Amino acid sequence: MNFTRWSARIPGTQRRAAARNDHGAVPPARGEHHGPEDPSTPADRTGPADGPGPALATSTTAPGPLDGLLVDGLTVQDILARVPALVVLVQGPEHRIAHVNAEYEAAFGPRTPGARAADALPELAELGLLPLLDQVLRSGRPRTVKSRKVAGGRSYTFTCTPVLPAPAADAARTESGVLVFAVDVTAHAEAAERLRASERRLRETAVALQRSLLPQELEQPDDLRVAATYQPGGTEAAVGGDWYDVITLGAGRTALVIGDVMGRGVRAAAVMGQLRTAVRAYARLDLPPHEVLQLLDGLATEIDPSQIATCVYAVHDPNEGRLVYASAGHLPVLVRDADGVIHRADEPTGPPLGTGGWVHTSGSLPLGPGSTAVLYTDGLVERRGEDIDEGVAALEAALAGATGDPHVVCDRLIRALGVTAEHDDDVAVLVLQHPTRTGPDAELFHNAALELLGGIEAAPRARAFASGVLASWRFSTELHDLGVLAASELVANSLQHGTPPMRLRLRRTDRRLIIEVTDGDDHLPRRRRAEPADETGRGISIVATIATSWGSRRTPGGGKAVWCEFALPGAPS
Repeated sequence: MNFTRWSARIPGTQRRAAARNDHGAVPPARGEHHGPEDPSTPADRTGPADGPGPALATSTTAPGPLDGLLVDGLTVQDILARVPALVVLVQGPEHRIAHVNAEYEAAFGPRTPGARAADALPELAELGLLPLLDQVLRSGRPRTVKSRKVAGGRSYTFTCTPVLPAPAADAARTESGVLVFAVDVTAHAEAAERLRASERRLRETAVALQRSLLPQELEQPDDLRVAATYQPGGTEAAVGGDWYDVITLGAGRTALVIGDVMGRGVRAAAVMGQLRTAVRAYARLDLPPHEVLQLLDGLATEIDPSQIATCVYAVHDPNEGRLVYASAGHLPVLVRDADGVIHRADEPTGPPLGTGGWVHTSGSLPLGPGSTAVLYTDGLVERRGEDIDEGVAALEAALAGATGDPHVVCDRLIRALGVTAEHDDDVAVLVLQHPTRTGPDAELFHNAALELLGGIEAAPRARAFASGVLASWRFSTELHDLGVLAASELVANSLQHGTPPMRLRLRRTDRRLIIEVTDGDDHLPRRRRAEPADETGRGISIVATIATSWGSRRTPGGGKAVWCEFALPGAPS
């Protein structure tokens, strides 16, 4: 300990030194020895001028490492008494109390000199500082413990510094010691805690905003099982722009979306919320995936030209057994088939959203019964210092061994990729499964189709086919009759306004009956009000009235599909 440095900061010492200089006293140089004739230096001061601790001489009146040492005319006891901190000096391997200043006694009460620290300084034991005293005494190096709260609610920073005695004839008075001083940092600790609490509230608000922009409950299609997870990254209040969504399109088809707005903060979250809303609106148009991304690209440029986003939009059709997708600069979709083979989607079919001037295209992956698909954002697979392809390969390996329902698969993928609460990037994962159904469950899912060749016999054949299929599926008389009527009207509309080839398809799930007619003409029908004298124009209106819902879309390669649905009594919505 350099007590001379401390004394320079104690009020009054500078004035006394100046007074000595005024009387012609010249302070000795560092390391220079003065004899008894020098009045500025006490005769009993001994020991080296530098070293790991001060050279301490003992007093003849009371044994102790501080007795007799003078610095700038002050005894070390005087210096420690004036230090604006809590000070206690312990001596020897048992850490017996050698000195306690008034500040320490005011904070913790009086202490008995010579008592063992383990018995007389319970506050140090409570803070776990007694082992630290042993370490400091053995190593000769100081140690600091920051902002520890003691009984009574005050917070202190404790520093333990070794004190080495001066050589002396009396060996009993030459034990080493440890000087413990504590600075009251209660105000700083409380301010830091308020700041941490404020940061926690800000982060909770930001995460709540982010989660409110995500689906509160995923839609569950008839033919798929779907689960998703979102984990905000880091501990800061700035959330990212990751999102996902599941949208039922009608006729058993389902759209699945995942995207990531670059950057973090409220702006990224706001752009994400607008893009997600836009995707849902465009999905209602039942457009092919690449056309949805084309519309979304233009909107992203209008929302904020400085924000870039990646996105995958995919559509699953249970009749086709495939996942048709379009990717705007996003990571590839992964599919594990029923045999455990992993299929990776091709490279992105277009650049990120917001770049403009690009025509996106669609690709497809097989997704039959028994398959599992994973859509994800880069936070799951991207790591500093690693190529992102390594992360995707690790995800493929994890997916190959991840079994169970979609929620279990989500959790296993998150754990396998090492994503924890301290992960520094947002992570969104969307898992969908096309389950293989057997036994009684399989009896609730059926398909039937009829190719229509045209001509006057097409309508009667369609009615007979629909009647026979619906009767075999054991529907009620009312639902049977409504289904036959809807099939007849859709076929009649296709015969009048469409072109070959034409097909009638009936499908039942555990929740609904779906009737769909396709033809080669790409003009979509619309519902209109027929005048009383009109002989035609009522077919779509009749279907819209008797069915739970109806719609139409263009099919790949030209043509259209017109469909309607009937909710089954007692089926979950």
